[in-house]
Amino acid sequence: MNPRRKQRLTVVALIGLLVASAIGLMLYALNDSIDLFYTPSEIIEGKNGLKPQVGQRLRIGGMVVPGTVSRDPDSLAVSFDLVDTGPAVTVTFTGILPDLFREGQGIVATGVLTDSRQINAQEVLAKHDEEYMPPELAEKMKGIKHVKPENKPGYGSSDASSYNDKSYEASSYEKSLYESGVSGNKSSKADSTTSMNEGQ
Repeated sequence: MNPRRKQRLTVVALIGLLVASAIGLMLYALNDSIDLFYTPSEIIEGKNGLKPQVGQRLRIGGMVVPGTVSRDPDSLAVSFDLVDTGPAVTVTFTGILPDLFREGQGIVATGVLTDSRQINAQEVLAKHDEEYMPPELAEKMKGIKHVKPENKPGYGSSDASSYNDKSYEASSYEKSLYESGVSGNKSSKADSTTSMNEGQ
């Protein structure tokens, strides 16, 4: 093989190796910086067959369990439990909670999993809407009364088959019964008034 050609191949191979290493490092750094979203149930039971590892950075969304908020009187440390449709996960946080943070409402926390059931959060977010719930969590909790119909897929669609909330259908049915009952009462009152006028 021509020495010059061999030298060129060596240079090309080194460049290819460097590029591959750089791409690998970028992907590793990107993967490490991505905050994967989990619900409390997914942290404990796993998501797509995989459980998050202790030390992993992640985002968790859930409802603050009433009565679980505990504040340290000597610092800004606070802890509370988050729940969705299964077991609860404890979140610890040091700092000032959002003004709209409330028990029994949905929040999103970003932090590190320090235990199989505990997260040390660096950020806690709460929306202005009292019925707010993270979209991912709303999808999993669409059978829970707390979630408004607007959070459910198919709401407002003309395709009735895309929305199967029985409680919503029952409410509509009851409303129609109520309206028909009111109409019936008005008709009965009108008939009674007419009969009284005729009798006089």
